[in-house]
Amino acid sequence: MCELYNKIEELRLELNKLAVYGRLADQELVILSQKLDRLLNELQRGKQAK
Repeated sequence: MCELYNKIEELRLELNKLAVYGRLADQELVILSQKLDRLLNELQRGKQAK
C-alpha cells in the first residue's frame, strides 16, 4: 500500500509541475492524469475491501 501512495504522490507532483508551466492541454498531462486516476481508483478499491 505504501508503494501505491508513493506512486500517487509522484504523479501528483509531476502534474502540478506541468500545470505551473502552463501545459494544461499537453498530451503528457492527459496521460499522467489518467494514470493518477487509475491509481486513485485502485487505492479506493483497496480501502473498500477492508
